[in-house]
Amino acid sequence: MSLIKAIPCHPVAAPRHPYTITFLERGLVHTAMVDPSHLPYGNTGLAGSILDSALHVGIDLPHLCGGVAACSTCHVTISQGIESCNEAQEAEVDQLVDAAGHSLQSRLACQCVPNGASAIVVAIPEPEVS
Repeated sequence: MSLIKAIPCHPVAAPRHPYTITFLERGLVHTAMVDPSHLPYGNTGLAGSILDSALHVGIDLPHLCGGVAACSTCHVTISQGIESCNEAQEAEVDQLVDAAGHSLQSRLACQCVPNGASAIVVAIPEPEVS
């Protein structure tokens, strides 16, 4: 049974306002300003996605599928600001159920696009050891 609920498809709007994004990774804190006028930063994930922002500031967030919601390696937890993010679509939800430790605040960084209404805090889980 999944904790994640599929939401009907809606177009993803790019952020409208500059906002800060803070990444919590292995005890380190990385904070960056996202300026919507410079998006997309790259071509991995949706334009303006958390993955796009992470890669832009040098955070090597895993994304084995190339940012197309075909795996769960870019799973993150949004600990602040999830209400300003686009809704999870069915393809994302299908992948999140396989992510270790997924919760109601879980998102795929490649699919999660904040709209800029508030600051975002993103926790990057420890990589799984097999």
